[in-house]
Amino acid sequence: VQLQASGGGLVQAGGSLRLSCAISGRSFDPLGMAWFRQAPGKEREFVARSDWLHTRSYYADPVKGRFTISRDNTKNTMWLQMTSLRPEDTAVYYCAADKDGSTNVYESADRYEYWGQGTQVTVSS
Repeated sequence: VQLQASGGGLVQAGGSLRLSCAISGRSFDPLGMAWFRQAPGKEREFVARSDWLHTRSYYADPVKGRFTISRDNTKNTMWLQMTSLRPEDTAVYYCAADKDGSTNVYESADRYEYWGQGTQVTVSS
């Protein structure tokens, strides 16, 4: 399974961006999908997760009410819609997948087997 993240860029505070994660390769497992981010000098942190059927979305507290995770398995794509962006949202954003497609919530990066290369999001004040 290969993941390709895209859609990052430079945006002013209060603006919006939509990140995409394209999924390719063969997997017979229903995948749980998530977004993480890593700011300079900080550890990679959980942002949001969706189960295989997108019946439940789970968000980290700093992004609740501002970010929305979605996915379309027929298009092998996941998105992260980010609104009301703040300078503290500046980071490299990564998409990730694991073989547990259930509604279990996994916030640890160690849980995820597959990773995209990351896309830079910079929010100016």
